[in-house]
Amino acid sequence: MKLKKNRKYSYQPRYYKGEGSPYELKHKFDEHRTTVNPAKGIKGKWNAALDDYHNRDEKVNKRVLIIVGILIFLFLLAIGFDLTIFLPKS
Repeated sequence: MKLKKNRKYSYQPRYYKGEGSPYELKHKFDEHRTTVNPAKGIKGKWNAALDDYHNRDEKVNKRVLIIVGILIFLFLLAIGFDLTIFLPKS
């Protein structure tokens, strides 16, 4: 018994002027990502992490530090830590 083969269609809409297929599923940020096809193995992952570290954006780094600082402050408030040690003594 033979199984039927799937048919392949190369349909293109009549008034479509772009390149490629308009029905191709692709994320809009795939061109900018370095982790779409991650390298295999420990050495490849290490090299990819180093490349990301060297090519990072300084604004993003500052934003992450501000967010971490706010979260630490909220955590200290939640556990009842005495925050007066950070203020100068009068």
